[in-house]
Amino acid sequence: MKRNLVWIGIFITLIFSLTIFTGCAEKKAVVKEGTGQEISADQAARDAKAVAEAEAYRKAQEKSEAALPTPASKVEKETKVAAATPAKAAKDEDFIKDIHFDFDKSNIRPDAREILKSNADYFLKKNATSVLIEGHCDERGTAEYNMALGDRRAREAKKYLINLGIQGSIITTISFGYWKPLDKGSNEDAWARNRRAHFRMSKTK
Repeated sequence: MKRNLVWIGIFITLIFSLTIFTGCAEKKAVVKEGTGQEISADQAARDAKAVAEAEAYRKAQEKSEAALPTPASKVEKETKVAAATPAKAAKDEDFIKDIHFDFDKSNIRPDAREILKSNADYFLKKNATSVLIEGHCDERGTAEYNMALGDRRAREAKKYLINLGIQGSIITTISFGYWKPLDKGSNEDAWARNRRAHFRMSKTK
């Protein structure tokens, strides 16, 4: 009888222990499952925020791009501005060109002949009343020598214009030697630019 009571006590104790263990396990499982639900909700919130920020950024970009002018509208705008801007009045200096000379020379070069022809046509077209030809040199040589060389260059240009139909009576020559350089540099390019004949014209208004 005592043995039976002992076994019954052991059985009851075992049942009670199993009941407590099962309850704890279920409780832990619920807690764990609840924790998982909380993580998923936080992640979902972060995802939703990121999506909202991306959408707001996209709309801002679209709005910014829409405000920019399209190539067609830009061209149209530039055309309107150009049309509204008065054209710059052309001056005689835009059509009358200098001629240039080789070092220590006063003869008219082939390229200068075409320029003189163009200048002569312009003088005749504009009914020039006077033409001044300036002879210029580079900085090398004495002042006296360059004054004489500049004079020869101006006179050669005058002769050529007369042959092209310009009246010699309206043409005046002057030499500046090296006193009025177009380019103040001291190199071959500057010297080549300074060896020139420059033309000024007066005309009836």
